[in-house]
Amino acid sequence: MLMVHGWGASIESLYPLAARLSRLGYRCLMLDLPGFGESAEPAQAWNVRAYVEFCLAFLDAHNLQCAHYFGHSLGGRIGLMLAAEHPERINKMTLSNSAGIKLEPGIGRRLRLGMVRRARKSLQRIGAKSTAESLRRLYNQHFGSADFVQASPIMRGTLVKIVEQDLLEYARRAAHPTVLIWGDADQETPLWMGRKLENALPDAALIVHPGAGHYAYLDFPERTASIMDALFRSDKI
Repeated sequence: MLMVHGWGASIESLYPLAARLSRLGYRCLMLDLPGFGESAEPAQAWNVRAYVEFCLAFLDAHNLQCAHYFGHSLGGRIGLMLAAEHPERINKMTLSNSAGIKLEPGIGRRLRLGMVRRARKSLQRIGAKSTAESLRRLYNQHFGSADFVQASPIMRGTLVKIVEQDLLEYARRAAHPTVLIWGDADQETPLWMGRKLENALPDAALIVHPGAGHYAYLDFPERTASIMDALFRSDKI
């Protein structure tokens, strides 16, 4: 089984679930995605496809032609594209609090961003590049997400490329039996996203852990491992 962590995490976030799955007889392969944990940043900003190719190379390095897949958040994005474009490499999937649905900015944010961009262009035209850069930093500090503000320049570019891509079309082509694990208290990828993915995926079931947040699989590791075991050992969800 290939297990892929989310944004800002590492293989350490997968250990509690992997330990329980190992006791059930699964060989759990985990990796630090480039830019996270002990893996170096990529040389330039990556998109989802680049991370998919990295995971395929990881499978090849372990001589695995096909494996079950578990992905959390960003790992869910990767799983959706991987399953859609390389269906022969995935058997069944479990995605926890998966990202992949693009959020359209509200009108207030669009107006604010447009105003800042126009101001920066005006400042750059008159040669006030340092002031334009200060305005950019100030906007990011006040209105950027914590992930964006804390990231390096390359990983900021990576984050922008990733969140700008809507993966619903990939979900519709990911025909593998899939279980979606979610928490009804998730504020990062709210439950409505899980329901939307369930409707998009051809063969999926959504299971909600009451009271769980964005790391629903860690809030209920025993239950999640049992659910995954039932999926992987059965012919149907």
